[in-house]
Amino acid sequence: MKKTYIAPNIERNSAGNMNKYGAKSVVRHQDSIEGVLISNLVKEYGSPLIVLSEAQMRKRYRRLHDVMQMHYPKVEIAWSYKTNYLGAVCSIFHQEGARAEVVSRMEYEMARRLGIEGKDIIFNGPGKSPEALRIAIEESALIHIDHLDELYLIEKLAKELDLVPQVAIRVNMDTGIVPQWSRFGFNYENGEAYRTVQRLLSGKAMKLRGLHTHIGTFILDANPYYWAAKALLDLAQKIEQDHGIVLDYIDLGGGFASQNTLHSQYTPGEFASPSFDQYATAIGNAFNESSYVSKSLPTLVLETGRALVDEAGAIISSVLGKKNLPTGERAIILDAGVNTTITAWWYKLKVTPTRSFPGAYQNTIFYGPLCMNIDVIRPAVPFPDLHFGDIVLISPTGAYNNTQWMQFIEYRPKILLITETGQVELIRESETLADIIGRERIPEHLSKI
Repeated sequence: MKKTYIAPNIERNSAGNMNKYGAKSVVRHQDSIEGVLISNLVKEYGSPLIVLSEAQMRKRYRRLHDVMQMHYPKVEIAWSYKTNYLGAVCSIFHQEGARAEVVSRMEYEMARRLGIEGKDIIFNGPGKSPEALRIAIEESALIHIDHLDELYLIEKLAKELDLVPQVAIRVNMDTGIVPQWSRFGFNYENGEAYRTVQRLLSGKAMKLRGLHTHIGTFILDANPYYWAAKALLDLAQKIEQDHGIVLDYIDLGGGFASQNTLHSQYTPGEFASPSFDQYATAIGNAFNESSYVSKSLPTLVLETGRALVDEAGAIISSVLGKKNLPTGERAIILDAGVNTTITAWWYKLKVTPTRSFPGAYQNTIFYGPLCMNIDVIRPAVPFPDLHFGDIVLISPTGAYNNTQWMQFIEYRPKILLITETGQVELIRESETLADIIGRERIPEHLSKI
């Protein structure tokens, strides 16, 4: 049988050193997701195609909850809607027992649509509108105050509605994370957070229920969570000593890293990212060392999103074409671009063939179909030769791609959920022209061409 011709390629390597493409290894193929053949999914639903695994989501949630409870008994998880607010995804986590954590009126309404009561919604974010706050107060949601203007607005609404809002103060602090997230909430070190508590209590319009912080995103060191927890617990103790108020909960936000690999990393994410055990140990140590906790036993709240859903998602994409670049690298053009895979700008996403390939590898850049130079799914990586119509798998893509995706040049594709029993459910239809132009209005004088 005649072998496939592979163009020669010369590449300089330094023996024993990592190069900018990372360590070379055999690219293994993957022909199925949760036991369902990828080729069958493409035949039935087309390409590109977003696929999510229910089993992976439930497994990650249960693992995080169990590990945290090993270190501290009173733990609640609030699902971060901005990570992935597909109704099916949110419902999975709510079935597992998660509250809803939202940062806008849109997300608040999404949670209510799924049947989540206001008392089970945590309302974060720096830009809550008066209308959204009014609804949250009326429905007894937990409102985390971000700035003094918001505090004052809540006071005014409380008097208008003759209701007592349920609130917490958001706190920012130096835990060693660079850059420090100082734009959200009130600073701990300079006393701003405590002064805000005093101001809130002097107004006698709200009930202070907790303290909240979110120290950053994709945090690759568990120790900052120890210092964050310690700071909030010390502040809670001071509030009790000075004002006699015992808080119901301490909310440490999210920020746990998934097993993706940042572009700045050489070490793959599966080795560099802390495990749930490491995060839980750091947080648990702070709680178990606290005299305030031993007396008051506040609930520990986590708003983890990315680490629960990222590995549950993948994008199936087909090859539209290829070319050799002047640099000697091969360019593969896929039918999925950064419009549906925006995290490609942050991560070295894994691109995996769905069948075995013969022949030598060539450094290959994977581009999407968009007419812009920054539509790069994966910078150069050693890869076997691909041909028109070949299918690849892009992963992990479960976090942020379905909330930050763009309607740009191409229609956004179908989204499938593979259930725990192996059934394939269509959970979002692909877009059509009607979806894009449905809200447009063309003035009369422009209606004829």
